[in-house]
Amino acid sequence: MNFQLLPNANIEDADIVILPFSYEDTVSAKVGTKDAPRSILEATAQIEYYDEDLDWSPMKYMSVHVAGEILKYRDVEPTIKAFELTANKLLITLGGEHSITPMLTQQVLESDTTIVFLDAHADLRSSYQGEKYSHATPSFHLLAQGHSLVIAGVRSLFEEEAKRVKEDKNITFFSDRSLQKQEIKEQFLQTLRDLEGDVYLSIDMDVFNPAFVPSVGTPQPGGLDWYDATDILEALFSNKNITLKGVDMVELIPEESTVSQTFAAKLLQKIISYWGKSRGFDTKEESGSQMFVEYE
Repeated sequence: MNFQLLPNANIEDADIVILPFSYEDTVSAKVGTKDAPRSILEATAQIEYYDEDLDWSPMKYMSVHVAGEILKYRDVEPTIKAFELTANKLLITLGGEHSITPMLTQQVLESDTTIVFLDAHADLRSSYQGEKYSHATPSFHLLAQGHSLVIAGVRSLFEEEAKRVKEDKNITFFSDRSLQKQEIKEQFLQTLRDLEGDVYLSIDMDVFNPAFVPSVGTPQPGGLDWYDATDILEALFSNKNITLKGVDMVELIPEESTVSQTFAAKLLQKIISYWGKSRGFDTKEESGSQMFVEYE
């Protein structure tokens, strides 16, 4: 598997590490999230190298390594240790179901990290349908690991989850309905601009309106659109007081029209582009992956 049909850099030379984590075991609605990593990477072949918003071609300056696909929780720790991640590398994991997030953060984060958690669901249950590590429990486990959460886009939650959202001082919460008001959306974006320290970004693709991403594990009406996504990235990456420790994108299900996976592929490229520009890669030598391919 490759990103944008680019050559796969050696892990030690890569600036971006993409980890396909094709795990699916506890989904309760639609199935097929295990097929998302490959389909998203295939869809990147249809994404132009040039970023029209940031006015550069990020892969002229950065190199990418797409790791081998993993399928089991037991493979997470040795795989991530082998990456030897530093502050100069960004790990982006493509899932798979949302239960993978706490497994990833356990390996790449210290406690007291801020998790920006974009999801249509609160995911605060301690277990679901007899499963402790379910697609409905990741934010519960992230809090248990000692992190704080900025949750945005929720439009479906259980009564006990609603109670915890109101009472837990480690949760900052923006419902999807509230984000329809411009002043609340601006409060959310300002919250991202004001973060400090280590940050991790977790994106459940069901946070987006089904008109834009029609195929996800547990779809809900309402949701964010494409420009909400780019506004969020712009606010987050304009913040010079944070260190992004990792990103995951989960819960997509490939579908025949390819609209869903193309949205995800473009979002993946935008994350890479915003991160690279925020770290000054655009001022470095043009020696990235794009420089080793011929294209029209």
